Amino acid sequence: MRYNIQGDSLPVVICSLEPGESMISEAGGRTWSRGHVLTETNSGGGAKKMLGRMFAGESLFMSVYTAQSPCEIAFASSFPGRIIARQLAPGESIICQKSAFLAATTGVELSIHFQKRLGAGFFGGEGFIMERVTGPGLVFLELDGHCVEYNLAPGEPLVCDTGVLAMMDATCSLDVQMVKGFKNVLFGGEGLFDTLVTGPGKVYLQSMTIPHIANLISPFIPKSN
Repeated sequence: MRYNIQGDSLPVVICSLEPGESMISEAGGRTWSRGHVLTETNSGGGAKKMLGRMFAGESLFMSVYTAQSPCEIAFASSFPGRIIARQLAPGESIICQKSAFLAATTGVELSIHFQKRLGAGFFGGEGFIMERVTGPGLVFLELDGHCVEYNLAPGEPLVCDTGVLAMMDATCSLDVQMVKGFKNVLFGGEGLFDTLVTGPGKVYLQSMTIPHIANLISPFIPKSN
């Protein structure tokens, strides 16, 4: 399977499939296709996995697209940002924010990831439930705004605003830390808590989130009487 990610702030990934090759997405995730593609909708692993996807912000059902002839199938981002492609080895996992999953080759599994630390769940901005994506296979994820990647060494910390973490390798750990200094808390404008990610592993940060956009434009929305 070959792919090409096109577009700037509103990207789309176009995948070229040979007969018999398949891809999965959440139900209705395909944007367009060219050629003969068989579409099937299933539970993607039963009631337990359906419930897990619901809590992770994905649809209950999965769509499977199988090429019946050489064809193209496209998946577009739903928000200005970037599409990331990751090739996962058997058993390799990444942890990402809710609704980040866009599409993948068959063999990739989706499940929920619970934050084990109360502080990270309450104040980390990502919530108690995130999404775990496990290989083998190629997965496409949609991240918000501009994306910056870091490779963290073992024990190396990375501090960021809450909600900025988009994705990390499962080898990384996530926690929160309180902003130090009375004046910083009152007048710094950064909030009470920061997200702390510790390596080893790759981390993806996003420059803009949908909740941040909503907060910025909400003062300009006329309130109904």
